[in-house]
Amino acid sequence: MNLDAFLELLTSRGQAALAMAAELVSRDDPVAAATTLRRDHPADLAAAALTQARLRARAQAKFGPDAERMYFTPDGLEQATRPEVAAHRAHRIAAGAGRVSVADLCCGIGGDAIELARAGLGVEAVDRDPLTAAVARANVDALGLSALVQVGTAEAASVDPRGHDVVFLDPARRTSARRVFDPMSYSPPLPDALAMAAAARGACLKVAPGLPYTFVPDGAEAEWVSHRGEVKEAAIWLGDLAGPEAAAPEGSERPFLRRATMLPSGMTLAAGPGSSEQAAQIGPPGRFLYEPDGAAIRAHLVADIAASVGGRLLDPRIAYITGDADVATPWAARYEVAEVMPFSLKRLRAALRERQVGTVTLKKRGSAVDIERLRRDLRLSGENSLTVVLTRIAEKPFALLCTAAAPAKHAASLI
Repeated sequence: MNLDAFLELLTSRGQAALAMAAELVSRDDPVAAATTLRRDHPADLAAAALTQARLRARAQAKFGPDAERMYFTPDGLEQATRPEVAAHRAHRIAAGAGRVSVADLCCGIGGDAIELARAGLGVEAVDRDPLTAAVARANVDALGLSALVQVGTAEAASVDPRGHDVVFLDPARRTSARRVFDPMSYSPPLPDALAMAAAARGACLKVAPGLPYTFVPDGAEAEWVSHRGEVKEAAIWLGDLAGPEAAAPEGSERPFLRRATMLPSGMTLAAGPGSSEQAAQIGPPGRFLYEPDGAAIRAHLVADIAASVGGRLLDPRIAYITGDADVATPWAARYEVAEVMPFSLKRLRAALRERQVGTVTLKKRGSAVDIERLRRDLRLSGENSLTVVLTRIAEKPFALLCTAAAPAKHAASLI
């Protein structure tokens, strides 16, 4: 889809084509939909309308009802922040006294700018790609936020961060062919983005969850965010947005604040700079198995969770906690261990058949087993269900047969 075709979508003729495309996509195969739409509309407009209708259908899983009014590009939809995560970030920015203006320097299709505006902040949003900027502008208009958001086409470096209270940067992490994981391959590269942000009083950079710790500046805060148990992204908070607790003592091994946040609850767990990472105890499987939230794993807070439930790690390099106490924590899924066995297909299949298990949930960490192949090879039948956890204990593969734990008698306390 080119810029001219997209702009045509915003006209009355384009809106009619888009409405027709939405109806056709919902009921016809792609070839029939294209053929029908081209009877009444030029080929370029028909193609743009069909592309947009399909993207809107895909976007409903991420953007909900807003997707019906929004506009997308394939890469823009893929990289756009989930609204719940963007809203969490926007409200955190808005909570600071005197923060009213935000520069969104790589705005993409406008997902973050939208939530910043909904939090009551004025936003200057720019993207260097004219089509992407046009899509962001259309989204701001479609959602009634044009009074708070200005969208322009510009390089991030062309905006003076000192003219705003806060800088928000989401460097592009995709090329036309693949997702980019190397921070030096972001656009702009992460060190350049950090340098731009450092000129502002407060700043936030969206980064990939797998960001190496070496890229987090001293005195900053690194926050990993999960949504309904799935890690969605990480952010680096700088300046006064990182908060005074992010100031690191000289010579700290971890000179920045590590935080895990779970959505939609908003619960947060943090370890300040200069604090030593707890060394979790290591021990054999107990009565219960705890699977920590992914955000806490990324923030290296597993030992804190283990301590809160009186547990230990099965293996020093794998984030499974075990324990004998019946303790509930929002920071980990909890299972009751029915049986522990060295892993072998024959033995596992026999154990499941003996328990008449027909439905199995397979989980793994530190295991080389192909989950889908194992599922086929088990050839299960029966009325019961079970969770099988595949992991490594002392360098050897094990399988833990687990059931959903009953309501706990005690609750963990985490400060």
